[in-house]
Amino acid sequence: MSLDPLSDTLSALADPTRRAILARLARGEATVNELAEPFAMSLPAVSKHLKVLERARLISRGRTAQWRPCRLEPEPLQKLDSWLEEYRDLWEHRFDRLETYLETIKHDADKKGDDHE
Repeated sequence: MSLDPLSDTLSALADPTRRAILARLARGEATVNELAEPFAMSLPAVSKHLKVLERARLISRGRTAQWRPCRLEPEPLQKLDSWLEEYRDLWEHRFDRLETYLETIKHDADKKGDDHE
């Protein structure tokens, strides 16, 4: 793992296959074979995706007898969500200002329409 876990998380999430794997794991543990089912790729290719997710600490693998279930690890996603929260607040504030501005324009247009009657 690098010194920048956020970059590792974002890099791992950049691939749609890895995002689909995480979405599946959000419903519960799964084996590599179960995770590979929906994809038209080899098991080694799926394993490579799993290694990327594991290096980013987005998943972990357990061991139950012969079964090695993969499970979602939420902490990196929670850290990403916290990082995004600052930007979410910024955009919500900007949208609120835009809404106020649009209401002002509409009010002014309605007022001008009333003046011409």
